[in-house]
Amino acid sequence: MRLGVLDVGSNTVHLLVVDAHPGACPLPAHSHKAELRLAQLLDTDGAIGPTGVDKLVAVIVDALQAAEDKGCEDVLPFATSAVREATNADQVLARVREETGVDLAVLSGAEEARLTFLAARRWFGWSSGRLLVLDIGGGSLEIACGVDEEPDIAVSLPLGAGRLTAGWLPGDPPDPTDVKALRRHVRAQIARTVGDFNRTGSPDHVVATSKTFKQLARMAGAARSAEGPYVQRDLSRKSLEEWVPKLAAMTAGQRAELPGVSEGRAQQLLAGALVAEGAMDLFGVDVLEICPWALREGVILRRLDHLPVT
Repeated sequence: MRLGVLDVGSNTVHLLVVDAHPGACPLPAHSHKAELRLAQLLDTDGAIGPTGVDKLVAVIVDALQAAEDKGCEDVLPFATSAVREATNADQVLARVREETGVDLAVLSGAEEARLTFLAARRWFGWSSGRLLVLDIGGGSLEIACGVDEEPDIAVSLPLGAGRLTAGWLPGDPPDPTDVKALRRHVRAQIARTVGDFNRTGSPDHVVATSKTFKQLARMAGAARSAEGPYVQRDLSRKSLEEWVPKLAAMTAGQRAELPGVSEGRAQQLLAGALVAEGAMDLFGVDVLEICPWALREGVILRRLDHLPVT
């Protein structure tokens, strides 16, 4: 069957269309995305304003048309931190439902972490042993660890690259004092969770998902996306530590000229790098591997698990 998964995230609204059936690897057939940056459309009260809701509705309508054009039998819609944390989330969801017919499922942070972990487990398989999975989104950082398909521990922290850029790094390039303050904040937040993870045992394999990690790995010399998903891509802490001060000294325009860095995400790349560096340092990770699958694939896999095998 052909499925669409509609991901309303903090940065983008992304429709991924796949051909899938139980027991098989979902094959990407089409990708339709719009950079909405919902996390930056919140007003001073933490609500998504009328303009933001108008844009969200319009983008969802476009995505639904794309899903229909590509022959999707079903669309799995969900929203993450930007909608989850909006003070007017119920009103936003009601309007989306009324004007588009889409009933957005709002995932909790822990659900995000668990579904992303499932995707990574299926990609790397049982031979990877105890997995530690890191995912930096626009609004939050998800961390999960375990030996099964359901992680032993899964947490979500408000350390998304978009959120931190908007709240901590207003300058372009940012003020060094702001960068230092953000670094302290990030590490203090992550450090609160490290002991809980350590009690579950040391990971055998550390992997990372998300656009932020992919761009950091590419910037540090990993293979281009054009070389396909089966090429191993690694990111070392040493390389990241060398890049952070360089990124801090650059403008967003200069970062956008780096290999693999998109113009739309260049502004928030430094914040993402600080989170990645802090997580790798505090968890004692020297090198991690980039996983091609993430939350969207986890949602699809969970759906396929509940379909009857014919």
